[in-house]
Amino acid sequence: MPQTDPPKPTLRAIPPCMKLQADRPVGRNIVTAYGEGYIAVNGVRHTRSLLLMPQRLETDWSAGGFETLTEADFARLAQLGCDVLLLGTGSRQRFPQPSLLRPLMTARIGLEVMDSGAAARTYNVLTAEGRNVAAFLLLDLA
Repeated sequence: MPQTDPPKPTLRAIPPCMKLQADRPVGRNIVTAYGEGYIAVNGVRHTRSLLLMPQRLETDWSAGGFETLTEADFARLAQLGCDVLLLGTGSRQRFPQPSLLRPLMTARIGLEVMDSGAAARTYNVLTAEGRNVAAFLLLDLA
């Protein structure tokens, strides 16, 4: 019998895709989408800045945007009892004046400042870990 080479394996291209199914903690608020001018929490679209905690959602927090933040806003945030506050400053990262943050420092609450999309993603991760977190997510004023 003539000797033949074994057949070469055929390589098929596998389409590049990955479906991620996020665990959605039952009974906790989760950001499900965000984009220009909106944030969706538990599938409900909101077009105003909001305060978000695992068991609390306030959609009438602030009529203004980043420029209108006052020390009184941060005093109210300091009363939430969270360990970490994520401040989403709209479509870009902006830092509030240090004098506005006095109430958070007095209450020993950690503050992370980032754009609102990053804050929403970070909030979801920390909430899934069971952390005592709050996110104040600002939308850019039109």
